[in-house]
Amino acid sequence: MGSSKEELLSPSYEQVEERFRRSYDARESSDFGSDLDATEFLQSDPLTSSKPSASAFSTQPRNRWLRKPCGCLAGRSTRCIIGCVGVFALVWLALGAGGFFAFNKYKQSPPDGLSPPWYPTPKGGTAQSWADSYRKASEMVAKMTLPEKVNVTTGTGWKMGPAVGNTGPAINVGFPALSLQDGPLGIRFADNSTAFPAGVTVGATWNKELMYQWGNAHAIEARKKGVNVILGPCIGPLGRMPAGGRNWEGFGADPYLQGIAAAESIKGMQDEGVMATIKHLVANEQEHFRQSWEWGLPNALSANIDDRTMHELYMWPFGDAVKAGVASVMCSYNMINNSYACGNSKLLNGLLRDEMGFQGFVMSDWLAQRSGVASALAGLDMTMPGDGLFWEDGKSLWGPELTRSVLNGSVPLDRLNDMVTRIVAAWYQLGQDDETKFDRKGPNFSSWTDEPEGVFAPGSPTDQETVPVNQYVNAMGDHASIARQIAAEGTVLLKNEGLLPLTRGANAHPNTTVKHDGPLHVAIFGEDAGPGEGPNHCADRGCNQGTLASGWGSGSVEFPYLVTPVEALAKSWEDTEDVVVSSYLTNSPPFKQPAILKDPHLCIVFVNADSGEGYKAWESVKGDRPDLFLQKGGDDLVVEVAEGCHGGDGDVLVVIHTVGPVIVEKWIDLPNVKAVLLANLPGQESGNALADVIFGDVNPSGKLPWTIGKTLDDYGDGAKIMYLPNGVVPQQDFAEGLYVDYRHFDKYNVDPRFEFGFGLSYTSFKFTECVVNELKAKSKFPSPRPKDFAMPPGYDLSIPDEEEALFPDGFRKLEKYVYPYLDTIDDIVSDPYPYPDGYDTKQPLSGAGGDEGGNPDLWETYVTVSVNVTNTGSIAGKVVPQLYLGYPASVSPADFPVKVLRGFDKLPLEKEETKTIMFNLTRRDLSYWDVEAQNWHMVTEGEYRFMIGQSSRDLPVSVTW
Repeated sequence: MGSSKEELLSPSYEQVEERFRRSYDARESSDFGSDLDATEFLQSDPLTSSKPSASAFSTQPRNRWLRKPCGCLAGRSTRCIIGCVGVFALVWLALGAGGFFAFNKYKQSPPDGLSPPWYPTPKGGTAQSWADSYRKASEMVAKMTLPEKVNVTTGTGWKMGPAVGNTGPAINVGFPALSLQDGPLGIRFADNSTAFPAGVTVGATWNKELMYQWGNAHAIEARKKGVNVILGPCIGPLGRMPAGGRNWEGFGADPYLQGIAAAESIKGMQDEGVMATIKHLVANEQEHFRQSWEWGLPNALSANIDDRTMHELYMWPFGDAVKAGVASVMCSYNMINNSYACGNSKLLNGLLRDEMGFQGFVMSDWLAQRSGVASALAGLDMTMPGDGLFWEDGKSLWGPELTRSVLNGSVPLDRLNDMVTRIVAAWYQLGQDDETKFDRKGPNFSSWTDEPEGVFAPGSPTDQETVPVNQYVNAMGDHASIARQIAAEGTVLLKNEGLLPLTRGANAHPNTTVKHDGPLHVAIFGEDAGPGEGPNHCADRGCNQGTLASGWGSGSVEFPYLVTPVEALAKSWEDTEDVVVSSYLTNSPPFKQPAILKDPHLCIVFVNADSGEGYKAWESVKGDRPDLFLQKGGDDLVVEVAEGCHGGDGDVLVVIHTVGPVIVEKWIDLPNVKAVLLANLPGQESGNALADVIFGDVNPSGKLPWTIGKTLDDYGDGAKIMYLPNGVVPQQDFAEGLYVDYRHFDKYNVDPRFEFGFGLSYTSFKFTECVVNELKAKSKFPSPRPKDFAMPPGYDLSIPDEEEALFPDGFRKLEKYVYPYLDTIDDIVSDPYPYPDGYDTKQPLSGAGGDEGGNPDLWETYVTVSVNVTNTGSIAGKVVPQLYLGYPASVSPADFPVKVLRGFDKLPLEKEETKTIMFNLTRRDLSYWDVEAQNWHMVTEGEYRFMIGQSSRDLPVSVTW
C-alpha cells in the first residue's frame, strides 16, 4: 500500500510495552514502559504557524516514576490511584485542554505532509567514479531471480545471523550475504577489537590525518572480523542541542567540521575495502520521541526545517560524505517536515540523489522503515534489520511482501532493479569481490553470545544445529597506539595558570604555589578516576560508573581493557620517593577525616557527564541529558576539594570526561583551580593519553568542537530538548535556522565561557602575513549542470514468472526468519496501485547536481588564503589554524551568520619555527543556498572577509576579497 493508504498499527499499551520498545541491546532485555500514552495532535502547520505550541520547547525532563505504570487497575492501592490521578493531571496541564482525549479518537498516522514529493527515484550509475562497478553489477543483477533481488535488499531479521544486520545472498549468481555491524567507536559486540575514542574526541583533535587513521584502523579490524559494512561514521545529530544523547558519536556542532571529519574517516574505512555508512539522515537531534512507540507515542517526532537551513547545516556534511564516495547512507527514525526520513522522497530522491549525486544505497536505521511500497518508491534500498513494525516478529514490510508487490505491479521492477544494483555496485566499488580480502564466510564472531558455539539464528525458536560461532580472532594489531594518540590530541586544555605540565621526578610539581618540605603529596578524587565495576559492567555501556570513556548505545563497544587515570598517574610516579599519591575513587570522599584534604599539595579531581541512545536510561538521563551539569555531584566535589585542598591554598587540577558541553560556572573561577583538562571520551587508552598530556609528553593541541556556555539559556531556545510531547506527532520547529552553537552566540552577542575552537597549549603561536589570491572570478551560480557521464543500467522489465517466487520444494524454514519467498501466489491481483501524489510529475533536474557530491563547479577552488604561523613559545607544539568566513555585509537580502568555519589544519612547529598555511576555498564554501533559485549562490557584490586564528573568537589576522 502507498503512504496514503497504509495505516500504522495502534496496538494496546501492553503490546507496545512488551513488543515495540524492545531494547536494541542484543544480550539483555529491559523494562521500557512508556512515559505518556495520551497526547494531542498539533493541528497547525509547523512551518507556517506564527507561534508554535508552548510545550514544543518544554525543557523539563521526564521523571523515572513516569516510566513504569503503577497498575491502578490491577491493584486497588489508594496511594497508587492518587498517584495515577496526579500523573493524568500533569499530562492534562502539559498538553493543554482537550488534548488528552484527542488520543482516544486518533487511530492512525496522519497523512504525510509539508515535505514535497520527488519521484521517481533517480537511478544510480551516472558518475564516472562508479561506472565500472555499475557495469559489473548490472551483469550480475541481470541474472538474478526475483527472490534473489529481494534477498539482497531485505535484512533477515533481528538476531537472524551473526551480525546486527544480515542480508540474504543471491546464491545462483555468487553474491554473498552481507554483514553489517555497528560503529563508529569500534566493532560492537565483538571480542578482541579496539575501543577507539568517540567521534567527538576525534573531532576535538582537529587533525585530518588522525580522522583518516581512526576510520582506517576501524575498517582493518572490521575486515579481519568478516564485516562488510560499518555502520558509521555518524554526523547526525549535528549537535543542535548540547544535551542531545548521541552528540558524542559525531564530530562536533559545526557542519564544516563534521563534513571534513566524515570525509576523512570514510576514506580511511573504504581504502581498506569496507563499506562506510554515513548516518543518520537527517535531523535526529534528540532521543526523546525519535522513534515510533519507543516513547509511548504512535509516531516519531517531526523535525521541521526550512530549505536553506537544511542545505547549509544539516545536509552540508552529508555532501562531503557523498563527495568522498561513501557506499551507504542510513536514514533516521524521525520525521522531517512530517514525512518519515526513510519514506521521504524529497530527502532521499531530491536532495540526496538528484542534488548530491549519491551513487550508493540507502538503508534504514533499525526499524526506521514505516511503510512497504511507499518507502521503496521514496528511495529506500535496504531495510534493516528486516523485521517490520516490531522487533523480532519476522513480519517484514519487504521480504515476501516486496516480492508480492513486484508481482502485482505496485513496486515497479525498474525500482527494485535499481535498489539491488546500487547494493551490488557498492560491493564491487569497495573490491569486496576479492576473496583474498573477503572470504564470503561471514563474521567470525557472534553478536549474540560470547560462547564458542551457538546457533546461526538465535532469534528463531526453531531447533537448530549448534555450530562454532566465535573464533576469537584478534584484530587489534597496534591500534592501541592510534587510539592513544587520538585521545591525547583530543584532550582540550581549558585553563592553565602555571600548573601544567607536571614532571615525574623529584621536582614533580615545579610550578606549585604551595611551599613544602619533603615529598609532594598528591590526592586523586572522584569515581571517574577509577575502574568502578569495570568498563563492560553495564550492557552497551548503559550506566555512568567508573571512569567515563564512552557514551552508551549502539555506538558503543566491548572494551578489551580500559587504562584508568588513577592507574596511569600512579604508574607515572611509582619510581620516585618524592611523590606520595593517595586516591579516593568516589564522589563522596570521607572529608570528615581532616588529613584527606589537609595533607595534599596537589589535588586532582575527576568528574564527568554521560548520555546515550534513547532505548536505555540511567537514573535521570533518558538518552538525552536532563541538563548540562556535571553528574553524580561533580560540581560539589570540585568545590569541596578546592576549598579544602591543603587548607584551601593547594593547587587543583580538574579533569572532565564528557559527552558534550558542561556548565562549569560553579567552580571555574575559584583561585586555586589552576588547570582544567577536558578529555572528552577517550576510549581504552584513557589513562595513558591523559598522563601523556599532564606530564608534557604530548603538548595539548585539542580544540573544542562545540561551545561551552555559562547556562543552557545561552544556547537559545532551539538548543533545548523537547522532554514532553506537544502532540501525537511531536512537532519540533527548527526556528533558529542557521544559528546553532557559536553562530547563535555570535548573532546575539552572548559571551561563552569557552568558545568553539578554543584550546590552550604549553607553548604560544603568532599569526602574520595573511594573503588572499583569487583563482577564479566571482559568479552568482555554478556552471550549468553537466550531462551524466554514463547511462544507468537497463534491464528486461517483464514481470517474472510468479512460480519462481514460491518456496522451493522441501525448504526447511526457520520461524521468524525473513525470506523472499511466498507460500502461495493465488492471492496476487494486479489492481491499479494508488501511487503517491506527485508520482507522475516529472521533476526538473537541480542545477546544484551533476556528479557525485553535486555540481563539479561547487568543488572548484575559487580563492586561496595563506598565513604564516610562528611558534613563539619555549617548546615544540601543534597549532590548529582556523579560517572563518564573513559574508559581504548589506548587499544581499539573505541573512548571514557573523562568521562560519571554512577551513582548518593542524601542523607541528618547533620552537621559533615558522610555517605557511594555505587554505583552499571552494565555490561551495563561499556560497549560500538560494531558496528562490534553488541553487548555491555566491555573493558577487561587496567583500568577503577571511579571519584566521586559534578559535572562533581569537582571530588576530584577516583579509578581504
